[in-house]
Amino acid sequence: MPITAFDHVNVRTANLRAMVDWYGAILGLHPGPRPPFRMGGAWLYLADQPYIHLVEVGSTPQAGGDCTLEHFAFRATDMATFISRLTQAGIEHSIDPVPDFPIVQVNFRDPDGNHIHVDFHKDEMAGL
Repeated sequence: MPITAFDHVNVRTANLRAMVDWYGAILGLHPGPRPPFRMGGAWLYLADQPYIHLVEVGSTPQAGGDCTLEHFAFRATDMATFISRLTQAGIEHSIDPVPDFPIVQVNFRDPDGNHIHVDFHKDEMAGL
């Protein structure tokens, strides 16, 4: 049974509407079809793939608490535009080259405090 692809990450939130809006504005993900589960939530799509499954919970989960998932990441192009989007939205972030790899990570947190990074090719640092 070889793994063929990454499917999705599941994020619990008490701020469903704000999280849907944020992921749309910052990462360009859009809500799409979702099975009629008993709990509230939203599936956020990149093109035709739902990569983030938001699950509505009653109280805000504590980021960095007792869960074991430290972060999730995306790969992208046009780092300058993305940095500008984060800056204009007032989102704190860091730009972190990965030692000995041609990758630059842009690290930040969503409204619930979940750690995310978007990876760019190191050549995009020249455009900053």
